[in-house]
Amino acid sequence: MRRSISLRTYFSIYLGILIILMSGILSIIIGNKSIREMKNDKGEALEEIAYQMADKMDAYMWSRSGEIFTLSHLDTLLDSNDVDTIQNLLEQLKVNIPSFSWIGLTDNKGTVIASTEGILSGVDISERPVFIEGKKGKFIGDVHDAVLLAKLLPNPSGEPMKFVDVSTQITDSKSSFKGVLAAHLSWDWAREIEKSVMEPLHDRSNIEMFVVSSKDNVILLGNNEMIGKTLNLNGISETKDNVKHWSVETWDDGKQYLTGYTLADGYMNYKGLGWITIVRQPLKQAYSSIRDLQLFILLVGSICAIIFSIIIWLIASKIANPIKQISTAAEYLRIGKKEQIPQYYGIKEIEMLSVSLRELVNSLMKSETALDVMESKAHNDFLTGIPNRVGLEKYLEYATQAALENHNKLLFLCLDLDGFKNVNDTYGHHIGDLLLKEVSKKLSKFVTNEELVARLGGDEFVIVVQGHSYITLEEKNDFANRIITEINTPIIIEGHSLHVGCSIGGAIWSEHLSVTDILKKADEALYDSKHNGKNKVTFYSTFQ
Repeated sequence: MRRSISLRTYFSIYLGILIILMSGILSIIIGNKSIREMKNDKGEALEEIAYQMADKMDAYMWSRSGEIFTLSHLDTLLDSNDVDTIQNLLEQLKVNIPSFSWIGLTDNKGTVIASTEGILSGVDISERPVFIEGKKGKFIGDVHDAVLLAKLLPNPSGEPMKFVDVSTQITDSKSSFKGVLAAHLSWDWAREIEKSVMEPLHDRSNIEMFVVSSKDNVILLGNNEMIGKTLNLNGISETKDNVKHWSVETWDDGKQYLTGYTLADGYMNYKGLGWITIVRQPLKQAYSSIRDLQLFILLVGSICAIIFSIIIWLIASKIANPIKQISTAAEYLRIGKKEQIPQYYGIKEIEMLSVSLRELVNSLMKSETALDVMESKAHNDFLTGIPNRVGLEKYLEYATQAALENHNKLLFLCLDLDGFKNVNDTYGHHIGDLLLKEVSKKLSKFVTNEELVARLGGDEFVIVVQGHSYITLEEKNDFANRIITEINTPIIIEGHSLHVGCSIGGAIWSEHLSVTDILKKADEALYDSKHNGKNKVTFYSTFQ
């Protein structure tokens, strides 16, 4: 046996499910948008850290190289006989700027004539890049291992020493080449800049920084275990085209990291050495706040869904209780008990149901015989008094037989009012019902006693007209358009001037077609009229 559920439960369950789904969808949409923005913010934050590192490194190199280039223009350096003064000048620069591990001046053949702490004095460095490139003009070389100075300079850490070369030519007033002023910058200054960038960060959860050579992707600065290794990341090649960006990368250790990139593209008149600064953070730590947000959105969405479900349950009670009381009264009447249908106000549909049932019961009770009343109700529309669908079927039983005997055709017109819903919504169903009655009266003027106007429901009507075998398309159109013109005439109801249109679909029945098929064709033609602009007629042509 099929079990039924109450309207209240039905309404609560289905609307509750709908609210939960809507809450979930909204939570997902809003959450995804927030998550995308947070991911973008996280990526841009790492990108910005990388940019600050690259910018500070370029600014530092610009400053140090500028000091060497400025020093090269001093007249003191042209007097190769005053070695002590030159030596003192170089020592002062090294003391004031400890990043200079070594500064030296060569003659025009590449022999060091003066240097800090006398290191490499008298040594020929003409085959070293610092002299070869400096002889040509201003030179700034990339990071490299110490060759000549590795054993001559103190190295407390014991780690391999790395330098950045800066050199420039020395010329006299006649632009004659006199020698090269060269300097080795200790790579330790990059560590100091890294510390200055990272130290102010509030959240440094496993954030690591690397400096990579753009020439061969070798790590110049970073995790000690990774220095000197080649880094294989898709983002490095992208950085060469795009100065800074971020992405999620899988590193050589197989783990995913949120990674920010910046290309060091110089500072002021210093063009830079093309170092790529990379900042990474494990994806788990980088997106931890995003996961918290996802859980929060899910929790809030679930709470809202529960609250809405409770509200719906209460609303369902307000709707279902009056209907339940009306149903109970109707059941009492069914079993023969005297009962008055309750009348309600406030909810239009329930009010109409209550009024309709009260009128129906009163009408039945006042009828002379229950059989006559029920038969009338069965064949005629309760509102308009014209035949309904059952009445149409009864009429067609003898109308088709008569048409066959008289060799006539039947013209079927399916009608649908245009703009009727707007009348209902604007003036209420009471005015709409009165309008349907007036429309029924207008349509009845177009048929004879042997023909029929029927209301199928709502604002749908069917007209069946008897026609001769020679009826033309022009005659059919003229007849249908006269109906449209009549329906378009404004109707005054209770002081309201109401206007509705009419769309018509037509088809002709003859003996080789079924009534069901021809009604279906007329309805399809009606759909075409609606689809093509309404307030017009379309015929389905079965004969020419």
